[in-house]
This record gives sequence, structure tokens and C-alpha cells, in this order.
Amino acid sequence: MGDRDDRAIGPFADYCDGYARPGAEGLGYVCVLKVATATVEKSDDALLDGIVALDRAEAAGTYLGQINMQTASSFCGIAGQVWGHDLAVAEAIAEHRLQPLFSVTQHDGSDLPVYDGQPLLEAGKALFGTAAARRFPPAPGAHVICANKSVTAYRPRTQHIDAAAGQACGVWCVLALSIARDRRAAADLFIEDAGVWTRNDREADLEAWLGGHRPRVAESIVACGRGQGLLFERTYLCAAHAMVPPGHLGIALAVAPYVVLARRALPGGDFAGLARLTLREWERRMGFAPAASGAATDRGRGEAAAATFMPTER
Repeated sequence: MGDRDDRAIGPFADYCDGYARPGAEGLGYVCVLKVATATVEKSDDALLDGIVALDRAEAAGTYLGQINMQTASSFCGIAGQVWGHDLAVAEAIAEHRLQPLFSVTQHDGSDLPVYDGQPLLEAGKALFGTAAARRFPPAPGAHVICANKSVTAYRPRTQHIDAAAGQACGVWCVLALSIARDRRAAADLFIEDAGVWTRNDREADLEAWLGGHRPRVAESIVACGRGQGLLFERTYLCAAHAMVPPGHLGIALAVAPYVVLARRALPGGDFAGLARLTLREWERRMGFAPAASGAATDRGRGEAAAATFMPTER
């Protein structure tokens, strides 16, 4: 923007790196979206179970493993760019094929349309790859600032669920990204939400409830905007959920790392050129098969598919 150097080029050829680490070129950063779940069998050490569960969730689907995750309170600012929306733009976004799932009213009376965030999740997988087929993930041991929320819950082997003791039948998370109407003067907003499902062990009921929870997430975005006099152009919303098997610990993770890009992820070394490429064009330039076709797909144990929402009436 203007004379500011908003490139986000890391020091490594084959790995992305965390934002604000030494060796980067440019003042910018790139945000990548991921939601994931995982389960691990319960042992006699709850702390270790939680560590293993988080590690598994970070590695499930879009590969975000082996990082030192640091928590940020969730904005993509004026020097930030979103992978799949601003850079290597997902085809469904570039071609304006997405239809709003629903909309909510902002404080000035305008509508805020809410779209399925699945194209941004697919874009993140295309960049980082998976545990089984890695592309340009964060460097092993990288210190990476992330917008993130997670929840864990244990499901006992008995039928009785003690919610007060942190037990549950399922876990879920939601990640929303709201694009500011004036990105020259306002930040894009991340909302991460996560919780447990205790009502029953029917996945269809959890899915139905999670679908009905979407407007509540959107309303929280409107409330944040009202508090600071901000308006948003659109929101992307994505979610993941999993039922926890008896005798297991489940985790749901909504996370958006702030990274600088691997040098080899820039076709011809041209960072600015990424804004002119669609995701599939970028993959072709990199010599990758499209991630959606399975070249960067890992369906390992404990991974649950992200929810793809169907349009609903407002």
C-alpha cells in the first residue's frame, strides 16, 4: 500500500516462517485459515493426553505441526494479506461464484453477507500441504503467532456424561474471518469459537446445532464492529466437529497462523504477482496437482472433515 513494503518473504527456501522473526523481507504477513479436530485414547495422565491431542490436531489436514504457537487476539491488519482471498485467490472467490449462506444487519443498517469459508481452508492446505504430502509448511520449531481457540473434552466409557467435569460426547470449533469494508484504515477481524457437545451421541444433532449457531457467531462480529465504529464487506465462516469415542479425549482447534512465505512459494520470486494468480494457477506454477484432487489430502486417524455449509434463508 503506497510506499510501504508489504511483502512477506521468509528466510527459508522451502518453509514458511512466523511473522516478525529475523531474516524476513518486507513488513507484511500472510494469514492462513485452518480448522481441525482430533481424538486420542485416554491414559492415566490427562496433561499428556491434552498435549498429544493438540499435536495431532495441528498435524491433521492442513499441516501446522511442530510449531511453537503463540496466541494473538485476532486481527489481520493493514500490512496483512489473506492466503486464498488476496494472494493465490481461490477460484470460487475470484470468479464470484460463492453465494451467501445468510446475512446479518450491521450497525449502519447495511447487510453483512456470510459465505462458506471452505475455499480458504482449501487454499491453506494447498500452501502448507498435509503431514503425508508437505508443501511449504512453517519451519519445524518455528515461533508462529496465531489467532486460535481450542477446546478439549473427555468421553468416559460409561453412558453417563458429567458436563461439570469437562466430559462430552463431541467437540466443535468455528473460525470466521470478516473482511473490513475499508482495509486502508481498518483490520480484518477473526472470530474463533469452540465448545463441547453434551446432549447426546448423535452426530446429526450436533451438526444441526452447529448450523444453527452460525448466526450467533455473525452477530458477535457485528457487535465488535459496533463497538469500534467498523463495517465489514463480507464474512467467511468455517467449522469442524467430531464425536469423541468412549474412552477418548477429543479436541477441536480453530487457528489462523500469521506467516511469511517460503521463497520457493513465489513464482519467479515475485511476491506481488501472487495477487494476480488464482489458487489453481499458483499450484500449476509450482508443479503441484490441485489439493482438492487429493495430492495434498491426509485422512489420517483423528481428522474430521471441515463443515461445508449449505445456503439458508436469512
